[in-house]
Amino acid sequence: MVSDGQTIAGGEWYPPGSSGRVIATLVSYPDGISAVSAEGTRLSSGAFAGLSISARVGDIPRRINFADGSLFETADNAAIDAFLKNAGRRHAGWVHLLEEFHPRIFVFAALVILLAIGIYRYALPLLVEIAVLVTPPVVPQMMSSGTLNTLDTTVLSVSDVPQARQTEITERFMRIAGATQEGTAGYMLNFRDGGAIGPNAFALPDGNIVITDQLIELADGDDEMISGVLAHEIGHVEYKHSLRQLYRAAGMAALVMLTAGDVGSGVEDIMTQGGGLLALSYSRSAESQADRRSVELMRASGMDPLAIARFFEELEDRLGDHSGTSMLSTHPGTPERRQAIVDYAKSLEGR
Repeated sequence: MVSDGQTIAGGEWYPPGSSGRVIATLVSYPDGISAVSAEGTRLSSGAFAGLSISARVGDIPRRINFADGSLFETADNAAIDAFLKNAGRRHAGWVHLLEEFHPRIFVFAALVILLAIGIYRYALPLLVEIAVLVTPPVVPQMMSSGTLNTLDTTVLSVSDVPQARQTEITERFMRIAGATQEGTAGYMLNFRDGGAIGPNAFALPDGNIVITDQLIELADGDDEMISGVLAHEIGHVEYKHSLRQLYRAAGMAALVMLTAGDVGSGVEDIMTQGGGLLALSYSRSAESQADRRSVELMRASGMDPLAIARFFEELEDRLGDHSGTSMLSTHPGTPERRQAIVDYAKSLEGR
């Protein structure tokens, strides 16, 4: 309170046309607003309606211009806002309101999202293909060795399939491998008790393929069905699906780090730990591509090209897998895959 006035804010007063400043206080009196010196002298006065008060922009000092050309400046924005609010005038300009709203943050977020989508849609697939092309053979070998060691110490165990039976299956496997560009030297068949994995077969990036005892049991003596499944896995190796999926996973981790900050050593873990392959699943297109390759290899090896279709039929009948393809599934539905295999085999016969 200054005499009979109400203190609004402290600041500095500048005389008209001068840069000389005087420490002063902005005071509201019954007859108007005044800039008052430390000694209590009214330096400038004017009616509230005749004052020009600058709009708030962040923390920039506010300026109150008097009719005589003098200027009062204060950094106490909150005090000016409170005074204007009590006086019934808007306390902040539209620029400050926008600044409080931080629209640039939303614009930046939108740009980041668009950038991430662009990288995912266009740059990542290209980078994956380049990475696959320049990957030296030792990398898939290290990945495969790490994955197989991880599986052998966690869920897999030594196969109970008799050695003579393993030899029969391996001989058919080598006939199929011989129809590939890499030949028999590019592939190796490994027998394991699948344990919790159950009836399954999977390919590692270096050409090692694992088949479980449970899958052999599921085939119930249908060796061509087993061969059809193994030909499917050879297709995954030929098209380097696991390597592509691995690089894609690493790229996605890097993309998350780029857009959301450092989330740890995700890329390094994926690239150096063979067990990272266990978390990967092939896309619908990769599975369909491997299905078609199974048909081609079985046909080239003089075996039934529809053997892989019988495998899916067996899954439907014995395991009750009647799932269809959905937007959220990474694999084509079993009935859909079986029909696609039949259709592709027919198309090859018609050539």
